[in-house]
Amino acid sequence: MSTTVPATRTRVGKYEIGKMLGEGSFAKVKYAKNIETGDSVAIKVLDKDHVLRHKMVEQIQREISTMKLIKHPNVIQIHEVMASKTKIYIVLEVVDGGELFDKIVKNGRLKEDEARRYFQQLINAVDYCHSRGVYHRDLKPENLLLDSYGVLKISDFGLSAFSQQIRDDGLLHTACGTPNYVAPEVLRDKGYDGTAADIWSCGVILFVLMAGFLPFDEPNIMALYRKLHRADFKCPPCFSSGAKNLINRILDPNPLTRITIPEILENEWFKKGYRPPNFEQREVVSLDDVDAVFNDSKEHLVTEKKERPVSMNAFELISRSQSFNLENLFEKQKGLVKRETHFTSQFPAHEIMSKIEETAKPLGFNVCKQNYKMKLRGDKTGRKGHLSVATEVFEVAPTLHMVELRKTGGDTLEFHNFYKSFSTGLKDVVWKSEENTEETRS
Repeated sequence: MSTTVPATRTRVGKYEIGKMLGEGSFAKVKYAKNIETGDSVAIKVLDKDHVLRHKMVEQIQREISTMKLIKHPNVIQIHEVMASKTKIYIVLEVVDGGELFDKIVKNGRLKEDEARRYFQQLINAVDYCHSRGVYHRDLKPENLLLDSYGVLKISDFGLSAFSQQIRDDGLLHTACGTPNYVAPEVLRDKGYDGTAADIWSCGVILFVLMAGFLPFDEPNIMALYRKLHRADFKCPPCFSSGAKNLINRILDPNPLTRITIPEILENEWFKKGYRPPNFEQREVVSLDDVDAVFNDSKEHLVTEKKERPVSMNAFELISRSQSFNLENLFEKQKGLVKRETHFTSQFPAHEIMSKIEETAKPLGFNVCKQNYKMKLRGDKTGRKGHLSVATEVFEVAPTLHMVELRKTGGDTLEFHNFYKSFSTGLKDVVWKSEENTEETRS
C-alpha cells in the first residue's frame, strides 16, 4: 500500500521546518533551515498549554535564559526563542554526528587517547557551566552529541539546576538523573553539591568510554544503590595506571574528598595532549526574545504557515507538454530554440525543489529559493552575460506536480546546453507515463 507524502511545507518566522529529529514527553525537535541565510538549525517545539498546565513557565524561562548565556564550543548553542499563539520555538545549533553513546554501541570501547580527548572536552564544558552557576545533573553519553568534526557537545539541560535553586544550607535537594550515572549523595535525600555530583557523572562517563560497559550496573535497583554508596567497581586491566588513579579519585563516594575540577585540570593523565577550548568571537547575547515569549507580547508572535505549490487546473495542464523530451526546447515550425520547457513529477514538491538545487549547484549555478519558486544564476559569463533560469513547481493533483523552467537571462543556446546536463541529473524525479515508456521502447 502506497502512502502519499504531503506537498505542504511549514514556515515559522524565517525558518522552514523539515523532518523530525527527536520526540520527548515535553517537546519535539525538528530540523529546520533559515531561509534568509541557508543555515541549518534544530527547533525544539513546546506546546504552550502543556507548559502552563504543568506550571513549567518559570523553569523553562530560567533554563533558556541561562543557556543563552552559556557560549562554549562544547555546549549546544541556543540561537533565539520564538512563540506563536499556541507554541514555543527554541532555535538550537544542529549537531549531525549522532550521540557519543551510539559510537560506543557500534564500535565498542574507545582507545585511551580518544576517550581522554572527549573527557577533556566534557570537563572544559562542565567547568564553564559551573562557573555560570549551572549544574547539569543528567550527564551521560546519550546527552553528549558529536558534530561532523567529532567535537563533543553537551545537550539536554532539561534537568539542570541553577545557583538560585540552592537552599540556605548551600546544597541542592532534588534527586534526579539517570541511576547508573548519578552520584551516591544525590540518592541520600540530605542535599548535595551540584558541582561534585556532576564530576561523579563525568567519571562514570570516562569509565564507559574506556571500558565499553558501566562501572555500576545491577538489574535490581536496590543492589545498584548499594554498589553506588560503596563505590563498588573495578577498572579493567586494559586501563593505564594514570587512568585508574584518576577514575578512582573521581568515583569517591564521599563528595568532600572527591577530586575537584581544578585538580582534574592539573592531573598528569588528563593533561596529556590537552587543548584548551577555542572560543570564537561572539555577538552580545540578548534576552529580549526570551522576555517577549514569556510575557506573551503579541507584537513578537510568529505565525506558523503551511505552504504549498500554486495549483494548476486541467486546462492549463492540457496546454503544456507532459514529457521531459529535449525536443520541447525547439519550435518545430520556426526551427528556433525555445526559452522554456517543463516536465511532470509524482514526487512531493519539496523533494523536487531539493533535487533541482542538488543538480544545479555542481553545474556552476547559484540558487535562490522562495516558496516553490527558484532562481538559478550561472557563475560564468556567457555570450550574453550570465545564464539565468527561473523554475516553479505547480500542483496539478495531490500526487502530481508540473515543473516549469524558463530562461530569464543569457544566451538561449547556452540554456539548451545547460539543460542537457540538467535533465540527466533530474531523470529520477521525472514522471514517465506508460505512453512515454512505450515510445522509448519502440
